[in-house]
Amino acid sequence: MNYTIHQQDKFKYLEEGDGEPLMLLHGLFGALSNFADLVEHFKKTHKVIVPMLPLFELDIFHTTVGGLQKFVHKFIEARGYNNIHLLGNSLGGHVALVHVLKHPEKIKTLTLTGSSGLFENGMGDSYPKRGDREYMRKKTELTFYDPAMATEELVNEVFEITNNRLKVIKIIALAKSAIRNNLGEELNQIKQPTLLVWGNNDTITPPFVGQEFNKLIPNSELHFIDKCGHAPMMEVPLEFNKILDTFLSKNK
Repeated sequence: MNYTIHQQDKFKYLEEGDGEPLMLLHGLFGALSNFADLVEHFKKTHKVIVPMLPLFELDIFHTTVGGLQKFVHKFIEARGYNNIHLLGNSLGGHVALVHVLKHPEKIKTLTLTGSSGLFENGMGDSYPKRGDREYMRKKTELTFYDPAMATEELVNEVFEITNNRLKVIKIIALAKSAIRNNLGEELNQIKQPTLLVWGNNDTITPPFVGQEFNKLIPNSELHFIDKCGHAPMMEVPLEFNKILDTFLSKNK
């Protein structure tokens, strides 16, 4: 996927297509490649935007879900986007939730897939096993229903991150912040139409998490996808895009 990465001030982002903004927020080990099929499909109908979240650039005190949300808010203000369809995977979903709760005015719809914010099995406790590539392969495979999705390229990306001591500290800070920042009490305030897409085989935010979000977010609909783990937009892009297409068409 060869797209131009734009830069404005401190913001790096991808922007493709025209139409209402569809903004995608990646997770803790997220990269542009996670959204390749989604960008390709939706740039025909929307302005697809992927900001690069500063997972490792913020100082340690702001390396939190709240710190990332503030960054997203400043990005939206700087670019002047309105009527945004906001989509987040994993930690990106959590950031999207906090943003909608704090600044609902520019958000038209919300889509969450494998989102944290209520419960997640983190890579957590046994985490900083630096230098052990096989261990990181096994951890990366857990993201998917089909372990073959953990390609060499993906394992290399994760291995490179976890082999850097400072990056590991920041990953742990973000993971702990996500666990502390439980949104159960606030989700009933969300007014936007909300789409929940969950893998039936997600072991990180298991299916009951999607059901709980569905129960707590008033105007929400939940779709499960079989033989799918924590990143449906990567693992089953055709099915994911079809569900999202239908939802966005209903909420033009």
